[in-house]
Amino acid sequence: MNIKTIAAVGTALTLLAGAPALAQTTEETTTTTTTTPVEEEDEGFDDWGLLGLLGLAGLAGLRRKDEPVRHDTTTHGASTINRA
Repeated sequence: MNIKTIAAVGTALTLLAGAPALAQTTEETTTTTTTTPVEEEDEGFDDWGLLGLLGLAGLAGLRRKDEPVRHDTTTHGASTINRA
């Protein structure tokens, strides 16, 4: 099959897909449905924002601690050197 044949078949199928089937009728039917309101039940916990804030507050304690400053004292001859 060449490209022209494939294009022709594709175009024909596209046009036929939009056409109504022979078994379809155009008569309109009406249906009536009635709905009864249903009371909503309590679904449980609703305050997810507060839970998120509590979670963030819990993570705040997990941050890195500052490394302690270490002071070394070394003597060279008669002088003393402090390193911070």
